[in-house]
Amino acid sequence: MAEQVAEDVRLRSGGAGLRHNTRPLTISIFLSLMLLFAPGAIFVAALFVLRETNPRFSWLYSVDRFPWQFWGIAVCGIIATIGGVGDWLFHKVYVSVGPNEHHSHLMALSAGGVVFILMALASVINDPTVLLIPVIVALLITTVLICYDEFAFHIRRCKAFENMLHRLLVFGNCAAFLCWVHWLFVTKGA
Repeated sequence: MAEQVAEDVRLRSGGAGLRHNTRPLTISIFLSLMLLFAPGAIFVAALFVLRETNPRFSWLYSVDRFPWQFWGIAVCGIIATIGGVGDWLFHKVYVSVGPNEHHSHLMALSAGGVVFILMALASVINDPTVLLIPVIVALLITTVLICYDEFAFHIRRCKAFENMLHRLLVFGNCAAFLCWVHWLFVTKGA
């Protein structure tokens, strides 16, 4: 059954000519998979901690009081995670990435981590607007690094299926970020 699913994905992705990835599975490979789940897990864990420790977040005790932006973050984050896991699996089964592309991924992920940390800090301070410019700068750097990765590596190699996974990942994260920005800077975390 699993072989049939892999074959269907290979054929639909234009992978008829793709060779299987022969690199052995290592612990670092699974650490990279765990990093895909880190933003969502940290976000949810932080909400539970804030609910218990910060009276401004007492509304987290009642799901019906959650702002629509948090539901948007959840849905878009899940979409992004599905794209990321799919891309991770694709690279573990078929096309492994070279060291330059891997370095490009790490740089974009690191910059995205800075955006996440700045947004998290802005979410808990009294005046989040003091971090608006650093958030925008970090976001622009992240965007440039993602574009570099897409245009330097993916545009030549990727087929439709892998491009779809990348779009789920990038646009899902982008939409989740916009929901967070709206909640934080437009509604002032009300």
